[in-house]
Amino acid sequence: MQRQQEFVLRTIEERGVRLIRLWFTDVLGQLKSVAITPAELDAAFTEGVQFDGTAIDGFSRVHESDVLARPDATTFDLLPWAAEEEPTGRMFCDIANLDGSAFEGDPRQVLRRNLNSARGGGYTLMAAPEVEFFYFASGDPRSGAPEPLDQASYFDLTTADVSSDLRRRTIHMLEAMGIPVEYSFHEDSPSQHEIDLRYTEALDMADNIMTLRLVVKKIAMERDTYATFMPKPLNGVQGSGMHTHLSLFEAGTNAFHDSDDEYGISTTARRFTAGILHHAREITAVTNQLINSYKRFAETSEAPPYVAWARNNRSAIVRVPVRKMAKSESARIEYRALDGTTNPYLSFSLLLNAGLRGIAEGYELPAATDVNLFELDDDGRRALGVEPLPRSLDEALDVMEGSDLVRDTLGDHIFEWFLRNKRSEWSEFQARVTQFELERYLPQW
Repeated sequence: MQRQQEFVLRTIEERGVRLIRLWFTDVLGQLKSVAITPAELDAAFTEGVQFDGTAIDGFSRVHESDVLARPDATTFDLLPWAAEEEPTGRMFCDIANLDGSAFEGDPRQVLRRNLNSARGGGYTLMAAPEVEFFYFASGDPRSGAPEPLDQASYFDLTTADVSSDLRRRTIHMLEAMGIPVEYSFHEDSPSQHEIDLRYTEALDMADNIMTLRLVVKKIAMERDTYATFMPKPLNGVQGSGMHTHLSLFEAGTNAFHDSDDEYGISTTARRFTAGILHHAREITAVTNQLINSYKRFAETSEAPPYVAWARNNRSAIVRVPVRKMAKSESARIEYRALDGTTNPYLSFSLLLNAGLRGIAEGYELPAATDVNLFELDDDGRRALGVEPLPRSLDEALDVMEGSDLVRDTLGDHIFEWFLRNKRSEWSEFQARVTQFELERYLPQW
């Protein structure tokens, strides 16, 4: 780490960097930033940057107050959108208490702690998300229904519209920041797009997701448009998710691979998947944290609300993708319930620990589901032993509250704050009269 810090300090001097932005996230996954000058960076590395934690959602309570932002030198990069005459750098931070110990309210520290625990057992978690989002003409909810920028569909080549240019510029910006993009294309719904990031270690990927969100929105704003990761912004069309591919590596080898298995996955992969399925309902409040997230689950398309796994059946929340021949390193599972508004540090922590519990306790993976679960009624799914994910944020919070796994993974601080915050959000929603109610009931009653 000392060598990396020296490299950052040298690069800043050689490139004439004028400002360094220190990034971190609150519990809900909103990106925060504090800016310092190069003269303060050496002290920031050794002592941290002190700030009032009570001002950040889910951070310090009033009686705890100040915390330290400690920049992670391995995440240093120059911001490609900064003016040439004023080069600007950025680093992600870990948040610490004033005594230097890890702060319980920092999502990045939560993921770091859980990854270190997994590493103690010999495992490294790798992740690759497929991030979906919409472009709209405006982000002002007072202007009525969002207005898509195009009416294209899946894989359409829209060379003449602004959406393709926005996505192209976004990819170039990500690549300039060292974030490799595997695929990008127009998704199924009007003005809906997808950017798939190349797999990497889970902490780096969580940082990359936070960067991608910012870059997507920034590029859109520069063209007087609006980008959103809201799971279900439009009625009657597919919503946006963040299907995420996961695998464990052990001593540099993919622990999910088994060439003798009919699906090409190992006993480790099967037990990891069984753990995720077993605890899926418990973690859903965090992986799908908005009231709106559950509108996406009401679809009968790409948003699977059923706790099952399959090879090619997209109505199950876990899929085992068919991989290219002779590529054992790409053995993986795909968790399909996540959406792009989740806090990736917390969600990756929960998926990891749910899977590891399955390995540690030898959970048995149920049979793969080979029927379209959307076409069955509740009794038919129940006969197969398939449960639904929670149908609302309220139900998801009830299930989460009784979960030892979620509490242990997040820690008491975040666990209790998250429940309080989301209970308040649900209560506020319950007290609001919606447009649906007005259109449905006002004329009749």
